[in-house]
Amino acid sequence: MTIDQTASLLWLLPGLPLLGAVVLLIAGRGSDRWGHLLGTALALASFVLGLVMFVGMLSRSTDERAVSHTLFTWIPVAELHVDFGFQLDQLSMCFVLLITGIGSLIHVYSIGYMADDPDRRRFFAYLNLFLAAMLVLVLADNYLGLYLGWEGVGLASYLLIGFWQYKPSAATAAKKAFVVNRVGDIGLAIALMIMFATFGAVSFTAVFDGAGQAGETTLTALGFMLLLAACGKSAQVPLQSWLGDAMEGPTPVSALIHAATMVTAGVYLIVRSGPIFDLAPHAQVGVVVVGAVTLLFGAIIGCAKDDIKKALAASTMSQIGYMVLAAGLGPAGYAFAIMHLLTHGFFKAGLFLGAGSVMHGMNDETDMRRYGGLRKLMPITFITFGVGYLAIIGVPPFAGFYSKDHIIEVAFASGGVKGLLLGGAALLGAGITAFYMTRVVILTFFGEKRWHDGTDAPAPHPHESPSVMTAPMVLIAIGSVASGFFLAFGGALEHWLEPVVAAGSEASGAGVTGEDHAELGIPVWAMTVIILVVVAVGVGIAYWQYATRAVPEIAPDDVSALTVAARRDLYGDAANEALLMRPGQHVTAGLVEVENSGVDGLTSGVGAGIAGLSERIRGWQSGYVRSYALSMFAGAAVITALVMVVNVL
Repeated sequence: MTIDQTASLLWLLPGLPLLGAVVLLIAGRGSDRWGHLLGTALALASFVLGLVMFVGMLSRSTDERAVSHTLFTWIPVAELHVDFGFQLDQLSMCFVLLITGIGSLIHVYSIGYMADDPDRRRFFAYLNLFLAAMLVLVLADNYLGLYLGWEGVGLASYLLIGFWQYKPSAATAAKKAFVVNRVGDIGLAIALMIMFATFGAVSFTAVFDGAGQAGETTLTALGFMLLLAACGKSAQVPLQSWLGDAMEGPTPVSALIHAATMVTAGVYLIVRSGPIFDLAPHAQVGVVVVGAVTLLFGAIIGCAKDDIKKALAASTMSQIGYMVLAAGLGPAGYAFAIMHLLTHGFFKAGLFLGAGSVMHGMNDETDMRRYGGLRKLMPITFITFGVGYLAIIGVPPFAGFYSKDHIIEVAFASGGVKGLLLGGAALLGAGITAFYMTRVVILTFFGEKRWHDGTDAPAPHPHESPSVMTAPMVLIAIGSVASGFFLAFGGALEHWLEPVVAAGSEASGAGVTGEDHAELGIPVWAMTVIILVVVAVGVGIAYWQYATRAVPEIAPDDVSALTVAARRDLYGDAANEALLMRPGQHVTAGLVEVENSGVDGLTSGVGAGIAGLSERIRGWQSGYVRSYALSMFAGAAVITALVMVVNVL
C-alpha cells in the first residue's frame, strides 16, 4: 500500500468499528439476530486494514514510514487553529495492531460468552465503540484529538462496566470508574491549557518542537498533569481504586480493558510525550516513583484476592506499573515499556478469557476457593491459561521473559541508589507475581474439587467451553509464547521505534544481546539467573502453601495485618474516602450553607426589603383626587421655596 493510499484510508481504522456501533445502536432490536456478527466482522476488517498498512509500512524506508492525513478543520479560531487529523507512525502502528487484533479475538470469544444474553447486540455495539475510541486516541496527530479518544474510551468503559446495570454492584462500579477517571482527565485538560498558553498550539509537532525553548517549570507542570491523566486511565497509584471494581462487567470487557484498550492509554500518553518528560526531570522522577509503587501495590493486592478476576485485575495494575516505570526511565526504557505492553496484551487477554471460560463452566462462580481440579475437565482452558501464567511470571521462552526482564535490567542500569531502589522494587515484584499467579493456577486447576451442591444456586457441572471461545484462546496463547522472542530478537522493536521515541544508542542492546551492560555492573546473563531464581522462589512458596495442604473453602480470618490490608486493596478506598470524599462532602456542605445563608440570604433580603418598601408606598395611593391635588400643591410649594432660597443665596 502506497503512502497516499495509506493516508486516504487512515480514517477507516476507527471508522469501521464506529460504523458498527452506530448501526447496532440505531437498528435496535431489529439487529439482535445478526448484530454480533456485524460488530465482529467490522472489528476484523479494521484489523485486516491495519495489517495491510503494516506490510506497506515495512516496504518503505525508515524516514518514509510515518503517514499523516488531515480530515477537516476542527477549531478555526483566531488564536487557536486545530485540524482533525490522524498520523500512523511506528508507535501508533503497534497499538493499532494490538487494539484491532486482540480486540477482534475478544469479539469472537464474546459471540459464545454472551450467547444467552438478551442484550448481546448492545454489548457488541459498545465493544465496537471501545475499539473506535481507542483507535482515535492512538492515531490522533494532536493532543486535542487524543483527548477526544481519551473521553470516548472513558464513556465506553462506563457503558461496558455497567452493562448489567440491574446489578447494584455493576452500576456502582461503573460510576466509580467514571468518577475516578474524571479526576485524571482534569490533568489532561489542564495540560492542554498549558500547551496552548505556552506554545499556542496542541499538535504533537508544535509542542515537541517548542519544548526546548520552554521553561523547566512549565515543562514540569505539564509533565505532572500528563502523569495525572495517565494514572487515571492506567489505574496507577493514587487513582487505581476503580480497576478492581470494574470486574463487575462481563469478562470479555475485562479482557478488552486490561489487554488492548483503556489501561494501556496512560502508557501510550507518557511514551508519546517523551520529548516533554525528557526535558522535565522532576516529572520523570514522578513517573518512575508511580510505576515502582504501583507494581508492588498491585502485586501485594493480588496475593490476597480469592476472586479470580480481581486477582487478575491486581495483576494488571502491577504489570502496567512495570511499563510506567520503564517509560519513566526515558529513552533507555521507552521501547521496553512498549514491548511489555504488547506481550502483556497477549498473556493478559489469555488469562482473562481463560477466567471467563472457567466461569462459563462454573455457573459464573468467581471464588477460586470453590474451584479445584479443573485441569482434567477443561483441558484447553487449562493449557491456554497455563501458557499465560508462564508468560506473566517470565519463564523463558514465553513472552514476559523478554519484556519484563529487560525492564528490571534497565531499572538496575539507571545507576546509583536510584537504580538499586527501582531495580530492587521491580525484582521483588517479579517474585510476588510468581507467587500470586501460581496461587491462582493451583487454586483453580489443581487439588481436589471444592464445588458442591448449593442451596441458592444449581450445582456447577464444569465443562470445556465451545470452540468459538476456545479458538481465540488458543491463538492468543500462541502470541503469549512467540511475541516476546520476535519483538526482542536483534532489538527488533527498539529499532522499529527509534524514529518515534528517539531510543538511539541509550536503549539499544540493553539486555538484548546478552553482553555485559555497562551500567549494570554484572553480566546480563547473571542478572537473568538472579531474576529466574527469585521467580522460582515465588513459585515454590506458593506451591508449599497451597498445593501441599488443604485449601479451606472460606478464607480464614486469623491472618496477618498485611493480608487484611491486601484484601481491602491496601485501603485505597479508605484513603480516597478520608482524603477526598469526606473533605469534599464538607466543602460541598459549606458551599451550600454559604449559598443558602449568603447568596440566597442576600437575594431574599433585597427582595423582602423592596416588598416592604412597596407596601409602605402603596399606602400613599388612597384613590381620592383631593389627596392627589394636595400632594401636587405641596410638592409645587416645596420646589418653589427651594428655588427662591437658591436665588437668594
